[in-house]
Amino acid sequence: MSAEEQDERPPDSAAQEQLAPYLIEHARSSRSKCKTCRNAIDKGALRLGVLIEGPFGTGYLWHHLTCAARKQIESVEAAYAGGHAAAGVELPPIDEMRKLAEEAETKKKEKQPVPYVERASTGRSKCAQCGEPIGENAFRVAVLRTVEFYGQVRAGPIKVHAECVRDALAADNSATDVEGFEDALRANSRVSASDVDAALEAIGELAAEE
Repeated sequence: MSAEEQDERPPDSAAQEQLAPYLIEHARSSRSKCKTCRNAIDKGALRLGVLIEGPFGTGYLWHHLTCAARKQIESVEAAYAGGHAAAGVELPPIDEMRKLAEEAETKKKEKQPVPYVERASTGRSKCAQCGEPIGENAFRVAVLRTVEFYGQVRAGPIKVHAECVRDALAADNSATDVEGFEDALRANSRVSASDVDAALEAIGELAAEE
């Protein structure tokens, strides 16, 4: 918890033992950032505080209420059930929060595992490896690459030409294993088996790491 977040604690936060495990309120400034989406929480926006013990003392980690509903509905339900809302705050119906959670879970389940191959629906996308356009209906292969995001290293998907897959997998920041790549590509792709075969032929033989 940063000093900035400590400043966003409730006025009575000096009496730390009195802090509730959750707090729903309208943001009193635009200084806090949502720990779910990492964007600023605008002044007046509904936010959920989750109580933690941090290096600057006991205080809340803040989330947009809707972001919290999508990622940690249990905390939102607990805050609602415990009546942990600031005075005068009119809460959205809990069923609306649960609906956001259900939609997020459905979207997560529909998310296609990486690696996979698809055909580009337009010619507007560019290969993340070579930077050249990927032609309409051309094979486009999704692989994972590590990126640093707010001080945390995460693996995110990039899309490349089939012919650029070998270079993408050989990159230092590649997060897709060569070993088992063909089996994974076949299992995850939603194009025809013949398309997968053609894409693998374009990719060529992949050398396993020694």
